[in-house]
Parts: sequence; C-alpha cells; structure tokens
Amino acid sequence: MSKLHLTRREFLGLSAVGLASLVARPQRPVTRATFLPEFPDGVRLGRALASIPIHSLSTPDSSRVRTLYEDEILPLYREVVGEQPYRINQNWLETPEGYIWSPDVQRVWNRPNLPVRELPETSLGAGLWAEVTVPYVDLMLTNPPARAPWLTNRLATGLPPRFFFSQVVWVEGIEFDDQDQPFYRVKERFGYGDTFLADARAFRPLTPDEISPLNPEVEEKSILVDVTRQTMSCFEADREVYYARVSTGVMTDFQGNRVEDWGTPIGTHRIWRKAVSLPLSGGSAAAGWDLPAVGWITLFVGKGVAFHSTFWHHNYGVPTSRGCVNCQPDDAKWVFRWTLPQVGYDPGDITVGMPGGTQIRVIES
Repeated sequence: MSKLHLTRREFLGLSAVGLASLVARPQRPVTRATFLPEFPDGVRLGRALASIPIHSLSTPDSSRVRTLYEDEILPLYREVVGEQPYRINQNWLETPEGYIWSPDVQRVWNRPNLPVRELPETSLGAGLWAEVTVPYVDLMLTNPPARAPWLTNRLATGLPPRFFFSQVVWVEGIEFDDQDQPFYRVKERFGYGDTFLADARAFRPLTPDEISPLNPEVEEKSILVDVTRQTMSCFEADREVYYARVSTGVMTDFQGNRVEDWGTPIGTHRIWRKAVSLPLSGGSAAAGWDLPAVGWITLFVGKGVAFHSTFWHHNYGVPTSRGCVNCQPDDAKWVFRWTLPQVGYDPGDITVGMPGGTQIRVIES
C-alpha cells in the first residue's frame, strides 16, 4: 500500500500531481473520477439502462412526465402489470415520479462497505475478489491508454468509466488520499489489462465460503433450459432443487427473420469452464458488444455460450441474449456454486477436458 499525496479537490479534478501508483495521466482525460454519490439508502432502487420515458400511468400512451437519463437512480415502489403493445414483457415499475417499463431498469441497492486496509496473499500476489454493491462507482484509469473496447468507447463519447451493481472485479491494491480515505486499485483479472482507482466503499470483498460448492457430495446433477418458456430447472437426480426465469438467445433478428447463430444451442452439453468473472464480447465491429466484469460465468458450449450474471437488462422471461443464458445475479451465482467442476477462490477459474462437468440440456418445449 502507498499514500496518495493529493487532496480531494485534486483527485476530483484529475490534476497533474504525480501519484506514486499512477504511471501517467490518461491520454484522453477521464470526465469524472469521484467519491460515491449520495444514493438513497434503505430502499430498492432502479438504474436507468438508457434514456427512457417516465409515464403517468403504466402504459406507453399515457402522458410523459419526463425523460429518465442513462444511469439515473430512482427509488422503486412496486412492480405492476400494465400495457406494452407488441412486447412480451408487460411489467412496469412504480416510482415517486410515475411509471417506467421494467426491462429498461436494473434493480440495485445502495450498500456501501467498510473497506479493508490490507489484502490477502494469493497465487498471483496480494488481492481479493469483490462485488459492486452500490448503483455504480466511477473509475479513474491508472495505466493509459485504454485497452478494452467498452472503455475506449465510453471515453470517446465523454462518458465516465463505471462499474455497476453486481459486477465482480479483482482488487490488487489499496491507495489512500490525504484524508486517509481508501481507494481500491481494481481490474478484471482475466480482462484486457486496464486498471482503475475507485472508492473502496463501493466493493464488498467476497469470501472463499460464498464461492464454496453447494451440495458437493451429490454427483448426479443436471440443468434443463427451456428456450420456449425461458426457464431454468436444476435437478439432483430426478428432484428439482432450483428454478428461475432466464433470458436465452434471441432466435430472430430485428426484421423477424430466424437467426440460428443468435439462439442458445439446442441439445445436450457439458460445462467446460467456470470463472468468477470474465469480460464478454462478440459480434462484428459495427454491431458487436463488449461487457466488462461479468460475474459467475459457467460456460457449456465451446463457442462461448454460458450462464452468467446480467447488469445491462432486466428482461428475464424474454429471449434477449446472443446465445448465452442471462441470469439474475443471485441465480447465476447459485448455478456457479452448485455445478461441477468446483472452482476455488484462487485463482477463481477452471477449465476441464472431456467428458466435462455438469450436464446442460437445452430444449424447445
């Protein structure tokens, strides 16, 4: 650990003061690297995933109250069934200002943490896995230039680099400002190599116990994914022990044409790799995606199809992905812990050969 010789004003302004932990300033200045905002506490919150309208009623033809901009945070009262013509999902969220369509909002909490001041030793040096437990946390790039496509895209458009609620990262260092406020040096352990400073209160350190296997004595395990019903059922022998709604791969493009490459592959598969956190990317340069620090990855098809946590939509029960099985964070974590092969906290990643781990059967009912 080292001491950061800068004031809060200097940190917020990204001044040119030399920092012991920073090799250089970003070539393209980060727009904002700040302490945690004052999010509402103690209530369920929603994060807008794009610029979306707030309506007076739970129907799109009701009057618009205002536009909710990307990453705005609002308290959520309840979820109601309304109207959304030509869409499968008819759920809306009631907020203090009106109603917003459910799939466009990530459910989040504001649960800041007491930072640790020392890191445990691992096979790759000092560090620990940590989960974001606040709506979002702004990041300060410490090793420019930016490498990951998601990061270069955000910087190019003037958006602040951020990690969001439920993302999982690797903490490799701790720095302190002039008021002894700790900042974690974080990165994706299996990512592109970008490292950041971020307010340590945003991250909850994961313990080995919460990554430990569930029912490890049971060998006869399997998962049934029904792409018609958009459900996942987990079995120990013939007994269902877990059930959840999921979002599998979309089978048609925007014009309604069937696209086999986007669907979750039908058939019987085996888990071949698991990782606590990985970046996910795919598609073309013109229509691709790059998603950082995706938690609880359980890969079961060689081309990269996996169960994983999702922070960029809340459209469970509707085909939404480009092949993967999108899960709510708690569901993805349960699958990760319950299935075989087992994964240790260090290094948090394992690959197995044939015949592979737990059987995954994908069907159209």
